[in-house]
Amino acid sequence: MNDSGKEQAGKGIGFFERYLTVWVILCIVAGIALGRVAPGVAKTLDGMAIYVGDAPVVSIPIALCLFFMMYPIMVKIDFAEVLKAGRSVKPVALTLVINWAIKPFTMYAISLFFLGFAFQGLIGADAVDYVKMPLGLDLAVGEVYGAGTVVMHEGAKMLEVPLWRSYLAGCILLGIAPCTAMVLVWGYLARGNDGLTLVMVAINSLTMLVLYGLLGGFLLGVGQLPVPWQALLLSIGIYVALPLVAGYFSRKWLIATKGEVWFRERFLHLLTPVTIAALLTTLVLMFSFKGDVILSNPMTIVWIAIPLFLQTVLIFALGYALARTLKLSYQDAAPAAMIGASNHFEVAIATATMLFGLASGAALATVVGVLIEVPVMLMLVRFCTRTQRWFAAA
Repeated sequence: MNDSGKEQAGKGIGFFERYLTVWVILCIVAGIALGRVAPGVAKTLDGMAIYVGDAPVVSIPIALCLFFMMYPIMVKIDFAEVLKAGRSVKPVALTLVINWAIKPFTMYAISLFFLGFAFQGLIGADAVDYVKMPLGLDLAVGEVYGAGTVVMHEGAKMLEVPLWRSYLAGCILLGIAPCTAMVLVWGYLARGNDGLTLVMVAINSLTMLVLYGLLGGFLLGVGQLPVPWQALLLSIGIYVALPLVAGYFSRKWLIATKGEVWFRERFLHLLTPVTIAALLTTLVLMFSFKGDVILSNPMTIVWIAIPLFLQTVLIFALGYALARTLKLSYQDAAPAAMIGASNHFEVAIATATMLFGLASGAALATVVGVLIEVPVMLMLVRFCTRTQRWFAAA
């Protein structure tokens, strides 16, 4: 990156975002240490849940953490910008096609190939994971559901599934979650059209309310980890709709009472440490469960990261090439390609935790998405800034 690019990067990305990979690594270490020193802490917190019958459905502490991860994202969005989408039909249409008609299926195919075939022996062909019983189902011990078998595990009914399929489920949940927050940073660093990026963020947030559950239910079913529709709807309701509604109304009220300058310069600034604390707390608790898996097979994260990396590069390349074919300006092409390549890992983590459990391989796979997000996207930003000449000027 040239000096001007470095200067922009320094202004566009905050201290926490710049070193997100470092924080995740520290959370892995802290979580593993917590699991060794005080193994009951995470289990006690995760046990504080809303139950349906005998099944814990929503972990209250994790739900609170995840809400405070999501709310700051939603409160930043001005949905009035959606009305401007009519002036940007081609880039918005390109983004929607990439995000919802292509990306979920390429993620499934790439992850299935690597996790289910190429790396299955490395992960452990006979390795199993214990995930939550599907919401609303009361199956007897020994019954088969998808690729899993109902067993008693630590005093509760759980589904015993192949470990690689659990990782696949996490990758699927990442693949159907286009980025709606960090893409604002990536688009800025790539010197893209900030107004268009905001429009695409708003549209994808609204589209996610409908398509995330539909595509998630379909692909998880194809992957032999079926999830009842009510579970996906509950997940979307808690982790997308609730913070979205709260963000919309609180934004409207705060701007009306305090003014837009106060809202942007004071309120949003106050939310930053809350978001950081919520994300890091969730990751520490998650890795306190997965310490044994990581210590016994430290390459696990690498096996998951490879298909995620390849998927990111593929989707970016496809979006960037199609943008050039459609003769978009560089300022529109860069964010259009970025929003598909980047993932909304907050939603993916929340959904994986709720559907499969904090200790599941699916939840771990979504966290690997966080781990590689910043270095990979900064690599793509640098590629964009070096290839501006491929496109027409705005």
